[in-house]
Amino acid sequence: MIRKVVFRAGLVLLLLSSAFATASPSPNDLIANGRITEAAASLRARIQANPRDAEAYHLLGRAEYALQHWDQAISNGERAVAMQPNNSDYHLWLGRAYGAKADASNFITAADLAGKVRDQFERAVQLNGNNTGARADLAEFYMSAPGFMGGGKDKARAQAEQLLKTDPAAAHWIYGMLAEKDKKYPVAEQEFKASVKTADDPATRWLDLASFYRRRGRMTEMEDAVNNALHVPGRQPHTLYDAAIVLFRSGRNFNGAVEMLRNYIGSGDPTEEAPAFQAHYLLGMVLEKMGDRTGAAQEYRASLALAKDFQRAQSALKHLER
Repeated sequence: MIRKVVFRAGLVLLLLSSAFATASPSPNDLIANGRITEAAASLRARIQANPRDAEAYHLLGRAEYALQHWDQAISNGERAVAMQPNNSDYHLWLGRAYGAKADASNFITAADLAGKVRDQFERAVQLNGNNTGARADLAEFYMSAPGFMGGGKDKARAQAEQLLKTDPAAAHWIYGMLAEKDKKYPVAEQEFKASVKTADDPATRWLDLASFYRRRGRMTEMEDAVNNALHVPGRQPHTLYDAAIVLFRSGRNFNGAVEMLRNYIGSGDPTEEAPAFQAHYLLGMVLEKMGDRTGAAQEYRASLALAKDFQRAQSALKHLER
């Protein structure tokens, strides 16, 4: 009898370990890996089983945000906030969805949405003063929006002063952006360099500096900053994707951008900041610019295999297949 009990217990443990080993990825993992179609299906099933699952609505909103489906991202974000109004991150992502829709809209619609963007970011900061992403996004809103929409440089500086305590690199980035808006370019450059020196992730801040050089037409220095970002020890995998964007926007070193994107995709370690389906789409755009229509079409199809509702890839592929 004892042997049978032991055997059965061992069998149960073996079955449990096998189940855990073959368990399906969580929606968070699917979103992080850019497998948006799978993530959305999983989250909709969760919501159907439990219509009060605020986290499922929040994550579905982020999946729709990645697809640039702003109305759907807003709808799901609003439901998550209604269910858990004291969650700082929920307000942050809803504010981002409002902001993305505003950026893609005409002036009247954008003006109507501006107050919603500001309210969500301000609420996110009120709920969690250590939410550095919310403070940085709120500061960026204050920098970009005119005064009658609630913007203001002084308000942005106030957020930067708070960030100096928790994320000095983000604070210096804000100071740099403010100086650039005031056309104080030497001061802006100093602030962007200070952001690099104080950052926990210098690679990201090197790319901010590279973008500044691109905007100023200082292309050699831009490429040097990109290379410095790539050589930061322990840099985040999505640095390759972000660096490729800088090169693509500058119209320089497309071969380097292609290599970066292929290495990023091949690493098997994509992140939500740079979903795999968007990396394939960007690679397709670079290849198309280089005249490789066949390679571009392959990348657009690879993007759609991960996110079948990604309209930009759909449109790009249709354009190539005409």
